[in-house]
Amino acid sequence: MKPYDIIIIGAGHNGLVAAYYLARAGLKTLVLERREIIGGGSITEEFQPGFRCSTLAGSPGPLLPQIIKDFQLERRGVEFITPTVRAWAPNTNGNSICIYEDAKRTADELTMTSRADAGRYPEFISTFARIGGALAPMLTMTPPDIEDLSAGEMWQLGKLGWAIRGLGKKDEYRLLRYGPMAVADLAAEWFETEGLRALVAARGMSGAFAGPWSAGTSAAVLLQAGNGGNPFAPATMVKGGMGALTNALAQAATEAGAEIRTGAEVVQIQIKGGKAVGVVLRGEEEIPAWATVSGHDPGITLLELIDPGELEPSYRNHMQSYRAHGTVAKVQLALSALPEFTGLTESRAQEKLSGRIHIGPEIDYLERAFDAAKYGGISPQPYLDIRIPSLSDPTLAPNGAHVMSIHAQFAPYHLKDGDWNARREELGDIVVNTLSDYAPNIRSLIVGRQVITPVDLEQTYGLRNGHIHHGEQSLDQFFAFRPLIGWAQYRTPIKGLYLCSAGTHPGGGITGGPGANAAREVIKTFKK
Repeated sequence: MKPYDIIIIGAGHNGLVAAYYLARAGLKTLVLERREIIGGGSITEEFQPGFRCSTLAGSPGPLLPQIIKDFQLERRGVEFITPTVRAWAPNTNGNSICIYEDAKRTADELTMTSRADAGRYPEFISTFARIGGALAPMLTMTPPDIEDLSAGEMWQLGKLGWAIRGLGKKDEYRLLRYGPMAVADLAAEWFETEGLRALVAARGMSGAFAGPWSAGTSAAVLLQAGNGGNPFAPATMVKGGMGALTNALAQAATEAGAEIRTGAEVVQIQIKGGKAVGVVLRGEEEIPAWATVSGHDPGITLLELIDPGELEPSYRNHMQSYRAHGTVAKVQLALSALPEFTGLTESRAQEKLSGRIHIGPEIDYLERAFDAAKYGGISPQPYLDIRIPSLSDPTLAPNGAHVMSIHAQFAPYHLKDGDWNARREELGDIVVNTLSDYAPNIRSLIVGRQVITPVDLEQTYGLRNGHIHHGEQSLDQFFAFRPLIGWAQYRTPIKGLYLCSAGTHPGGGITGGPGANAAREVIKTFKK
C-alpha cells in the first residue's frame, strides 16, 4: 500500500478543513480521531433521552466565506439559522437590553434605556464594521516571521497596512488604542448604560482567563469584528446542531479523497533525524507519512506527543510558558417548557430568547465573576452565555420541550479546594441558582442536566487545561505570536510537523481559518 502523504491528528473542524484542501491538492491524506465521533468541539450529542444539542461550540464563528463556498455546504444540506436577535440581556428588575441584527431597530429600542446610547449605537456598529473590514484579510494570512521577514511577508504586511491606512486617521487611532485596552474602558467610551457596557465587554473575555478590566481584552472584540463585521458574537446556529456542520465537512473531505478513521488515538509522533515520519496509535500500530499535521492544542502536540529530547530546550521552555488556563464549563438543561424570564411577556419571548441570552448585568458583576477564578474558586455568580436552540430547531427536543445550553464563566481548571469530580454538581447548582434570579421558574422545568467541567473538556474532548481556544488569545499570543514568535507559520522546529488547531492564527471560534491556512503552507512545502 502506498504510504500516506499526510496524517492529520484530530477530526475537529480545523482538521477536517485541512484534510479537504490537502486531499483536493492530490495528497493522500489520513485523518485520525481518538473518539468514535468526529467533530472535536463541534458536535451534536444526546444528553437526555430525546434531547440533543451542540455539546461545546454552539455557533459558527462565522466560517470563513471561502470555506462555505469551497465545501458547497448548502448542497450538502447544511442550513444556517440566523435569529433576528443577536443577544438579549435581562436584569433582575425586569429591564433588559436587546441587540438585534438590525442596528436601527436596536437603536430605536435603546431609546427606552438611554437616548445617548441610542444615538451612539449606529456609529459604534459602523465603526467596527469599517475596522473589521480592514482587519479581515489578516485572518487568511500566514503570519510573518517577524524576526526574519521575507520579501513576500513584507508585501503582505504592506497590503494590510495600506488597508488600515485607508480607514482614515480617526479609525486608525481607534484601532491602535483599542488593541491593548481593557474592554471595560472601550465599552465606557461608547456607552453610559451598564447593561450595554457589559454586553460589549462579554465578547472580550469569552473563554479567556481575564475579566473586563484586564489589559488587552478589547483585542477579542476587534478580532470578532474582523471575522464578521460586528463586535457582538453571532447567534447563527446550524440546524441539527454543530455536528451537522462537521459531518458535511467530513463528507467533503472524503469526497476529495481523504480517509477518516475514528477510535484511533495517536499516542506518539515518530521522529527520525529531526523529521516527523509518522505516528503511533494506542495499541502500537505505526502509520508512516511524509508529514503530520496536528489539530491538537500546541501544548499536547509539542510537550506530550513527541520525545522531549527532540526539541531545543529554549523552544520547549517557551512552549511550557504558553498560557492556556481554562475557565469555562458547560451546563445543558433538558426543559419541559420554555422558561419565563422576569419582565419578558409571552408574546415577545419567542423572539427575544432566540439569540444569545447574556447573564452579566454590569461590568463589576463580570469582574467579580473573574475574581473568584483568580484564586482557584468557582464564581458564586458566574457570567452565563445561554442558547435555547430548540426555539429555532424543534427537532432537538420533544414536542413542547426545550434544550438550554449554557456557557459558564468562571470555573477554573485548577481548583484551590477539592476536585472537579467532587464539585461537578455544585457547579451545576450554582449555574441554575444564578439563572433562577432571572427566570424564577427554571428549576421546576428541568427534567435532565449535564454538567461539563474544565477537566471533562480536557479528558473527553482533548482541550488541554480545559481551554476552549487552545490558549489565551491575548496580544502576546496573537497573529505572529501564536503560538510562539518565530513559529506562527503553522510549522514547528520538527521538519514535517505542522499545527492546524485553534492554537494557531487566527485562533479559536468555528472559522476554519487555522485549518485552511495550515493546509496552504503544507501544500507550498510539498510542491517545492
